[in-house]
Amino acid sequence: MSEPESTAPYEAAHVSVLLTEVLDLLQPRSGGVYLDGNLGLGGHAGAILKRSSPEGRLIGLDWDDRALTLAQANLAEFGERATCIRSNFTEIKAVLADLGLDRVDGILLDLGLSSLQLDAGERGFSFRGSESLDMRMDDRGDETAADLLNKLSKDDLADIFYYYGEERQARPIAAAIVESRIKQPFTTTDQLVAVVERAIPRRFHPRKIHVATKVFQGLRIAVNRELDNLVKILDIGSELLQPGGRFCVISFHSLEDRLVKRAFAKDQRLQVITKRPVRPTEKECQRNPRARSAKLRVAERGVG
Repeated sequence: MSEPESTAPYEAAHVSVLLTEVLDLLQPRSGGVYLDGNLGLGGHAGAILKRSSPEGRLIGLDWDDRALTLAQANLAEFGERATCIRSNFTEIKAVLADLGLDRVDGILLDLGLSSLQLDAGERGFSFRGSESLDMRMDDRGDETAADLLNKLSKDDLADIFYYYGEERQARPIAAAIVESRIKQPFTTTDQLVAVVERAIPRRFHPRKIHVATKVFQGLRIAVNRELDNLVKILDIGSELLQPGGRFCVISFHSLEDRLVKRAFAKDQRLQVITKRPVRPTEKECQRNPRARSAKLRVAERGVG
């Protein structure tokens, strides 16, 4: 994958969600070791490093090679205090072992897409314009969104849209996709948008979001196995925390939030800090509309 000539457009566009709230609840301190499992462009990571100055350490993981390159540049000022690794956060135990660590003082997961992924133009995450139907966060992955659209059965596609995208018109959309791909296989985002627009009766088009939003969400989750990965990290996260260490998760839709809520409540090693999810203020949503659906939940590892 070729690298962008400049990081400037993404630095300017990227705004870290719930940044003040994350710092207040994660409570980074000098000497602590913190893991950012979705490094993105390094916004949260940089703030954690500043708050934990002069001796705090940050380990940042991301499976998107382009994002990792930009994050490394953005965090260069922190020198050896910042370690950036291309990895899925489900591999956290192996990553820590390679670094000679078995526990950290805090874990942060920001499950949202970065500005780079949404705006880069060739990844297929956005329904604006015509992009390749890829949607892989890690380009080493086997299957693209186009692969799923062109090979899965009508029922399997409907399940993806309904369960992962929470799209009520999942079945007619899936039927329209199967019919359309007979004439022409899916390769671009605008092809998919056109089919979705035709499949959903005009009276059912949502007012506040694009008509294809939920279909794109469901496909992205399926391609990247996002919910499976989240379950894995929620299962092992608490055992990797020092006593008193905190586990912070920012989710962006109800499926993720329910998984986090249930996992925190079920894990006897954790004490829930946020009885209700922390939401962005109206001022933050005005400044960054992408923050409007964010929910932050935090739990703390007990002494035992």
